[in-house]
Amino acid sequence: MEIGQHIDALERAGLDFVDAAEKAGLDAAVPTCPEWTVRDLVQHVGYVHRWATAYVRDARPAVLTDDEEEGAVGPMPADADLVAWFQEGHVALVDQLRAAPADLTCWHFLPADSPLSFWARRQAHETIVHRADLHAAIGQPDGVDRDLGVDGIDELLMAFYAARGRRLRCDEPAVLAVEAADAPHSWTVRMGPTGADITRGTPTAADCTLRGPASDLYLALWNRRTTTDLHVHGDEAVLALWRERATIRWT
Repeated sequence: MEIGQHIDALERAGLDFVDAAEKAGLDAAVPTCPEWTVRDLVQHVGYVHRWATAYVRDARPAVLTDDEEEGAVGPMPADADLVAWFQEGHVALVDQLRAAPADLTCWHFLPADSPLSFWARRQAHETIVHRADLHAAIGQPDGVDRDLGVDGIDELLMAFYAARGRRLRCDEPAVLAVEAADAPHSWTVRMGPTGADITRGTPTAADCTLRGPASDLYLALWNRRTTTDLHVHGDEAVLALWRERATIRWT
């Protein structure tokens, strides 16, 4: 996907996020984020948006110090102003990404074609995944279009777990195949005692194959939906291992 498409997706997801947060109410529980309320989720994503904006706006070449990060984000507002605070930060991020030069140089933390493409893609999927959390809080199914789903799966597998594959350790080697049913895209996750090696393409043999529409696979691999209505062939313990260990935490 192009940078502009990611920014457009981020903009739409943020508008949907606000709508779902207002419908849910700040005290509502978020089933997909145990122990979190909608308040926690709005605070988290609003914080991340301001944090990301600082790198893009200032062409920041290195990680912000704790004090700099606190200054970039600012104080957390009271409940009455929280959704408006989120909106303000979301609009600022979208505007900064659209105004940034293509050759922007700044710190980023996953493999990408450029820093700008990284931040546009990462913030789009950050917001989309947490929008799904809000939809869970109001009992409303969520989804994305096929191309965005494929792109999100690819970011998760080829970017996040290219760097964090050690989390996917298992005593005996196991191969999970992921196949999009509505697009010519597939991925192979090879897990073992030292972690995971992930490649694009279908393996010659897999212990477990997870297959479904790209939108559903995207949310399932992010552990935002079940896999009960997807095609699971082979050893379901391999998929269970993924769902147990494939977690991304904000630290």
